[in-house]
Amino acid sequence: MNILVLGSGGREHALAWAIMQNPKCDRLICAPGNAGMEAIAECAALDINDGNAVVAFCEETAIDFVVIGPEAPLAAGVGDRLRAAGIACFGPSAAAARLEASKAFTKEICAAVNAPTAGYAHFTDANAARAYVRDQGAPIVIKADGLAAGKGVVVAMTEAEALDAVDTMFGGEFGAAGAEVVIEEFMDGEEASFFVLVDGETCLPVGTAQDHKRVGEGDSGPNTGGMGAYSPAPVLTDAIAQIALDRIVRPTMAEMVRRGMPYQGVLYAGLMIKDGQPRLVEYNVRFGDPECQVLMMRLGGQALDLMLACADGRLDQMQVNWADDHAMTVVMAAKGYPGSYAKNTEIRGVDACPEDSSHMVFHAGTVRADGRLLANGGRVLNVTARGATLAQAQQRAYDMVDRIDWPDGFCRRDIGWRAL
Repeated sequence: MNILVLGSGGREHALAWAIMQNPKCDRLICAPGNAGMEAIAECAALDINDGNAVVAFCEETAIDFVVIGPEAPLAAGVGDRLRAAGIACFGPSAAAARLEASKAFTKEICAAVNAPTAGYAHFTDANAARAYVRDQGAPIVIKADGLAAGKGVVVAMTEAEALDAVDTMFGGEFGAAGAEVVIEEFMDGEEASFFVLVDGETCLPVGTAQDHKRVGEGDSGPNTGGMGAYSPAPVLTDAIAQIALDRIVRPTMAEMVRRGMPYQGVLYAGLMIKDGQPRLVEYNVRFGDPECQVLMMRLGGQALDLMLACADGRLDQMQVNWADDHAMTVVMAAKGYPGSYAKNTEIRGVDACPEDSSHMVFHAGTVRADGRLLANGGRVLNVTARGATLAQAQQRAYDMVDRIDWPDGFCRRDIGWRAL
């Protein structure tokens, strides 16, 4: 098969790496890709949010299957355009992608099926939102309604912080994403990520992970797109996963069918777990980043078979074969992230890291220029390893981190601390 992966981050590098393990893959193209993907696939310059351009490219290059990595092309309807052209693809329709593209839409769906989630209010007016914050007090959670690249959520521990977040969002920091704001009750507990493949009817769990959102050790400092992750997540036991499937995921998917927008792709349910009970924090309509990196490390080549079955409506015939192991990824980010940071700083030593089924450095924000590897993003490398235990995976990941010479980068040294 000729396969196209859309995206340029660590998630897409991990997807491409797993797809390459499968003998069904004859030719792999990544668009636009990055310096890491260049080593395992062809990279193509393409506007991945332009459905017509993507379809034309697929027809020119005889693509059989498209894997859509990020949320923006999904929300833009690229999956709809591909399916209309008769090209198989992995990822939901634009209508179904509203589960991530609109926080208010997700809350409405949860209310319709009585799925356990945080209480909330939805605002299009800053003054009304401020009044609500003053009435509710803190801690409280302020969310931009639309897509904000993982940065549109503020967990405000004080009323002043919450009011600042309201002003920031309505002030245009997140563009159209912040034109509407959802304010939620603060949920305490332990957060974990639950990944489920859905083909419109069948829901097939494909793994659990726990992400580290805050930039500093001990989960301190501002929220980021994710500073590391590990899989499986011990807090998300089989029993809790079953409750989440029965009370949250399956009812949501049935409601989407009832509304004429059946969901097809991976559904990422962010859960808050307390006293053995899960509540929904949010849905994402694609694999998490960096959770995808640890899931792909553990799934390997079967990931392609599962994604194909998802696109073809054959999930009821599939099962996931997990090794009894653990994986961890450590994000190396540019100093200053998630604030301002320097670009085009040189990274050395990545070539000294092992590359095999238990060790991989996935590239998230890199380019090659004049034979040098340069950082061109905030989150730049995902140093990923597997082990028989989480402690072994952690040791292997940090051994690789220590081989990388990048004075302008940093990482957290405590990824996995909750489980360990």
